[in-house]
Amino acid sequence: MRDYDEVTAFLGEWGPFQRLVFFLLSASIIPNGFNGMSVVFLAGTPEHRCRVPDAANLSSAWRNHSIPLLLRDGREVPDSCRRYRLAAVANFSALGLEPGRDVDLGQLEQESCLDGWEFSQDVFLSTIVTEWNLVCEDDWKTPLTASLFFVGVLFGSFVCGQLSDRFGRKNVLFATMAVQTGFSFLQIFSINWEMFTVLFVIVGMGQISNYVVAFILGTEILGKSVRIIFSTLGVCTFFAFGYMLLPLFAYFIRDWRMLLLALTLPGVLCVPLWWFIPESPRWLISQKRFREAEDIIQKAAKMNNVPAPAVIFNPVELQELNSLKQPKVFILDLFKTWNIAKITIMSLLLWMLTSVGYFALSLNVPNLHGDTYLNCFLSALIEVPAYIMAWLLLRKLPRRYIIAGVLCFGGSVLLLIQLVPPDYNFLSIGLVMLGKFGVTSAFSMLYVFTAELYPTLVRNMAVGIASMASRVGSIIAPYFVYLGAYNRLLPYIVMGSLTVLIGIVTLFFPESFGVTLPETLEQMQKVKGFRSGKKSKESTEREENPKVLITAF
Repeated sequence: MRDYDEVTAFLGEWGPFQRLVFFLLSASIIPNGFNGMSVVFLAGTPEHRCRVPDAANLSSAWRNHSIPLLLRDGREVPDSCRRYRLAAVANFSALGLEPGRDVDLGQLEQESCLDGWEFSQDVFLSTIVTEWNLVCEDDWKTPLTASLFFVGVLFGSFVCGQLSDRFGRKNVLFATMAVQTGFSFLQIFSINWEMFTVLFVIVGMGQISNYVVAFILGTEILGKSVRIIFSTLGVCTFFAFGYMLLPLFAYFIRDWRMLLLALTLPGVLCVPLWWFIPESPRWLISQKRFREAEDIIQKAAKMNNVPAPAVIFNPVELQELNSLKQPKVFILDLFKTWNIAKITIMSLLLWMLTSVGYFALSLNVPNLHGDTYLNCFLSALIEVPAYIMAWLLLRKLPRRYIIAGVLCFGGSVLLLIQLVPPDYNFLSIGLVMLGKFGVTSAFSMLYVFTAELYPTLVRNMAVGIASMASRVGSIIAPYFVYLGAYNRLLPYIVMGSLTVLIGIVTLFFPESFGVTLPETLEQMQKVKGFRSGKKSKESTEREENPKVLITAF
């Protein structure tokens, strides 16, 4: 009894049909890149200070000294949330007294920004922060905006797999593209922060669903040798390309509503892809729609210019495949024994903390010194060599050592930032980008590593639960960025420490490289220390050509 890959082997691995599917599905990910990180510019917080109304009739000296000064990072800056009590200042101005000479400013009573704020327009003309005054007492709403987007991502990752199993990969792919594009467009007309964030949650649901379903569709259509390239160099690099376009759009369009419109329009360009991207033949077979699956393979054979058998899918053979029942598994099976429980708990921590590092470094771009738009572009650009490095390392080296290595490297350079003198801003930015390189490399390896650790019965469940942990990490990541309000270096110290810690924990995982994939829970390897134990007889099977499993979840 042959499986699907054997039946369709006559198509070849990399013909015109596969190339078309590869590039069109990868291209459909581009809008995810700029939608996923758009909050960096949509919710950017420019420098601000209390507004002093013209009606206050202050002298120029008192107007220049109406805001208290604070010591921040070794220099005096105007307070963003307090001003001297306006009535007292107006009285001193009317009496002709001079600030600092006749009046001790340190003794003056202060008050909050009763007349609103003045926002600098050096970086942003307008953002949701400037429109709805999300500063001072309401500054907690800014990280919450990003967190709620990732709550939508978490919920979307729950439902997208089930929807695509029921309604088909292609239908759900384009439906979720429509959700992402349509609700992004509706956000333009938001009348308050609450409306904006509710719509942002729905955009997050569509964003991750589109990403995951495209991933599933590609891995089901493409051959074994192309899947790992698709899942790393394809999907990931096209996401990074979309991410690189974000600062380009934002640089030229500095009003948040117009920027959102510009980011929404490319989603419309994906509509023609409906006529070129096929449904998954594997899914059609699972629904017993054999004729439609065979039509797709026949068209693929014609495009690849290879002869196709008269009957591609033998109904009797397929019926036998469909009748094979897998035993039921439950989430508690991931904690069935102490050894499996340790692997699962470590996997959850690994995914969550790596996700925190990736998203916190991405969202923290506006807080770096220098040009925000250039820094965001560099943050996106560094992902491309990170994905290429991950792909090369996965082909040749043991998983736990390379993941631990890049995590410890990334975390260590983040910890070094606190030692950089304040005048060496370019060096701080370089270290941040190196940290992002390490964390991104590790993040892209986790799907492969986790999939290889678990047996077939629980593999999808294990990767799915670990992926959920990464969503939790992305939800709390904005609050790591928020720590920068108290100390500029604090986010890097916390992120660097946690990244190094989880890198060390990774060394205790079993090694999966060059080891036969487990088929049962009993075959899972034991948690190890810093040294690998001896391999079993069957574990040498993949030494020369390691078999990498890509799980689409």
